[in-house]
Amino acid sequence: MSYQLDDIIVAPATVPGTGAIGIVRLSGEGCISLVNKGFTGKIGESHKAIYGFIKDGEETIDEVMVTAFKAPKSYTTEDMVEISCHASSYIMQKLIELLCKHGGRSAEPGEFTLRAFLNGRIDLSQAEAVADIIASENEQSHKLALGQLRGGISNEIIKLRQELIDFAALIELELDFGEEDVEFADREKLQNLILKIQSLLSNLISTFALGNAIKKGINTVIAGRPNAGKSTLLNALLKEDRAIVSEIAGTTRDTIEGILNINGIDFRFIDTAGIRDATDTIEKMGIEKTMQKAQQSTILIYVYDVTSVDRDEIDKDVMSIYQEGMKVIILGNKMDIPMTMHDNPLRHHDEACMKEYKAKNWKAIDDKWKEMNFVLDVVSAKEGTYLDRLKENIYKLVVDTQLSNEQTIVTNARHYDSLHGAHDSLGKALENLKANISGDLVAMDIRHSLNYLGEITGEINSDDLLESIFSRFCIGK
Repeated sequence: MSYQLDDIIVAPATVPGTGAIGIVRLSGEGCISLVNKGFTGKIGESHKAIYGFIKDGEETIDEVMVTAFKAPKSYTTEDMVEISCHASSYIMQKLIELLCKHGGRSAEPGEFTLRAFLNGRIDLSQAEAVADIIASENEQSHKLALGQLRGGISNEIIKLRQELIDFAALIELELDFGEEDVEFADREKLQNLILKIQSLLSNLISTFALGNAIKKGINTVIAGRPNAGKSTLLNALLKEDRAIVSEIAGTTRDTIEGILNINGIDFRFIDTAGIRDATDTIEKMGIEKTMQKAQQSTILIYVYDVTSVDRDEIDKDVMSIYQEGMKVIILGNKMDIPMTMHDNPLRHHDEACMKEYKAKNWKAIDDKWKEMNFVLDVVSAKEGTYLDRLKENIYKLVVDTQLSNEQTIVTNARHYDSLHGAHDSLGKALENLKANISGDLVAMDIRHSLNYLGEITGEINSDDLLESIFSRFCIGK
């Protein structure tokens, strides 16, 4: 690493610009006496704010409050100082220049958190959670990051890893007594332990799809035939006129996006061009983009007009877009149009009538949709009827149970890869155990698994890994 860990580091902890307060922070042995060189007050007790002025010789830079955090009771476990000044870019820059002139240096991205990790205050997964908290943009991603900062995944990994270490130590001991042909590790117990740990790892791995979606937002495409009401639906969900609504078919020729937060999760709704045989080159490009966007999405909302239902057309359109693992809502729209005797009975809000109609007319398609876990729903986008039910259905497609603060959910792609590596290595160890392969090969597979798990918490790390993680942090963190 290029960091000099015995330096006094200096950085802005807030973004300079328009605002009342800006904070400049320092960390490292000697940072308190360094600040005192230009401070008219006197830093004394830890965690106590002191009023005064910061001066460069006779020039007053700013009126400030200075708080010291004496080791080890600080973010980095080193001596730290935070200077609260006015949030002027000029003032903050002058402060940093003065502090560097007195012996500090500008911090690298993530260097404060790196020191917290290297000094043992947090592990690597908790350090990554700090960045996730800063980047969180919705309630659920904040909760997940906060849970990880409190040691959510770390606690799980530490327990699993320790059980493996205990057995690995016995196998390693056997290798030292190879000539005596002794066996310290009970093979059956080790197999059961590996199966148990693989099951726990599989559970963690399975949460990544949800965790990643919560962290980044969930792409939700609105597709369907022209004039089905896709743009009206987008506007109704977002409660703003984001898309142009017209009775002229083919009005939407490019994708239009908007974000809606449902129960703490961001859904990125994407309105697309209507699916049909294009009448010109531009519309053709729009329809191609529709198919591309839809196939890249987590959720597909296929909108059809309940006044002109073509079951085969709907099935053909949906199956041309559907990708394995995609969540699908088949949504009948225009429930506000006055009913006639020949209207689609699905427009009756009577459950018995809907069931009878589906049994007679939708059975072949509906059975296939049930098998694929598709959701059938109806709304009036124009009148806003049943939109709350639609939003609840959208949420349930992603989160099928109530998220709890105690639940460990994997949100980090690096952790996901390491969990997979640990799971696969344990699988090889299990195969070798069942085949009565030499203990040194079993020990090697277990060591590989331990290394993968250790990478998550930082017990096993490399300079390149740390550089990659902490370089993505902001300067003052």
